[in-house]
Amino acid sequence: MHIELLTIPGCPHGVSARDLFATALEAEGIDPALLTVREITTDADAAASSFHGSPSFIMDGADLFPSNAAPAVACRVYPGPRGLSGQPELESLRDAIRRRRSGRP
Repeated sequence: MHIELLTIPGCPHGVSARDLFATALEAEGIDPALLTVREITTDADAAASSFHGSPSFIMDGADLFPSNAAPAVACRVYPGPRGLSGQPELESLRDAIRRRRSGRP
């Protein structure tokens, strides 16, 4: 299993997104030590990684929150109960992890 958090340099949500991802992984019975963090610094890197903004939560090469946005070195927002946020809610991330593990879209 390959698990990555993709961010951009200086992402204001980078540290909290890493902690959130580790918490969600552990809650789903996945060793959070498997999580790696990678910075995307160029538009070429963004295109090669299908990176749709920072932070992006990736499992086995798939974005847990698929996006139609063009790949770019940019910030990303997630919908939540209180509107848009710089990272998903814990339960949304856990749901996305479960969907990915079960093969559901």
